[in-house]
Amino acid sequence: MAEQLVTVIVPVYNVEQYLSRCLESVVNQTYRHLEIIVVDDGSTDGSGKLCDQWAERDPRIRVIHKNNGGLSDARNAALDVMTGTLVMMVDSDDWLHTSAIEHLYKLMRTTDADIAVGEWTELNNDPATPARTTTPLTEIGQHSFKVYDRQQTLQDIFYQKSLNHSSCGRLFKASFFDDIRYPVGKLYEDLAIAYPLYGKTSRVVQSTEPLYNYMHRPSSILGTFTRQRTDVLDILDALERQVATQEPQLLPAVDSRRLSAHFNILLLSPQTAEYRDVTDRCWHVIKQLRWRCLTDKNVRMKNKMGILASYMGKHLFTQLFKNKQVN
Repeated sequence: MAEQLVTVIVPVYNVEQYLSRCLESVVNQTYRHLEIIVVDDGSTDGSGKLCDQWAERDPRIRVIHKNNGGLSDARNAALDVMTGTLVMMVDSDDWLHTSAIEHLYKLMRTTDADIAVGEWTELNNDPATPARTTTPLTEIGQHSFKVYDRQQTLQDIFYQKSLNHSSCGRLFKASFFDDIRYPVGKLYEDLAIAYPLYGKTSRVVQSTEPLYNYMHRPSSILGTFTRQRTDVLDILDALERQVATQEPQLLPAVDSRRLSAHFNILLLSPQTAEYRDVTDRCWHVIKQLRWRCLTDKNVRMKNKMGILASYMGKHLFTQLFKNKQVN
């Protein structure tokens, strides 16, 4: 069987110091049959010029220059023109293990999966960290991966177990995006499409190998608190209403994820009059969900510890755990 074309989508915005490391990790993949779409989302530093320089070096790279519209809009621009039968998202300050795509591709072929997922390595904010991770990977065998069916996948994501909702560093059937686009102008865009996207799968395979290197930057969008961070609450409240009517057996898992989000935003939000509506909203949902989540054997221990602490009351709880995220 001929190798399938894999589209790699890299949205770019003002990441000049990180971009070459990211693109080097993509063009040096051992899986060579790639279409690399780099979307310059209106960068104001040298990122756009650097994108063009990389395109001159590798004919597989196609650059789209556009006005700034945010991460979702940049990804969508690439989804609109991609030609691969498989697709991977890579954020421009992150980078891949040299064999990441080949490893995930082989897993998909071996297990007949629709989505292939690897492990993440979270690293500090250092643009000098080498890009080419060449640590030998375990040969694909019975103990190097786990396969989930659709129900297991959704349960695992929303109970926040081994899988997560991120789009980055995983291989998807490109056809899954035929009628799915990321919500423009919203944070938590990956979570917003998690249910329709992963709900299409019949099988997800997860590798135990660390294939994606995630750069933690305190200056990133999610590194500071703004009112827009409450997008996560809107997304999950809407999801709760949707699954309550369409797939009620998934409701306990979604409730667990909602509880985590409301704990997280409560603790991140300034405890001031300006944000009183946010903290009151969070506390109301925490009180609504905590007993049913406490008695759910599938809810993770981190959530249950937060639940028990919440019975001390809102003021004491926030004073004790301020700036400690339950995410």
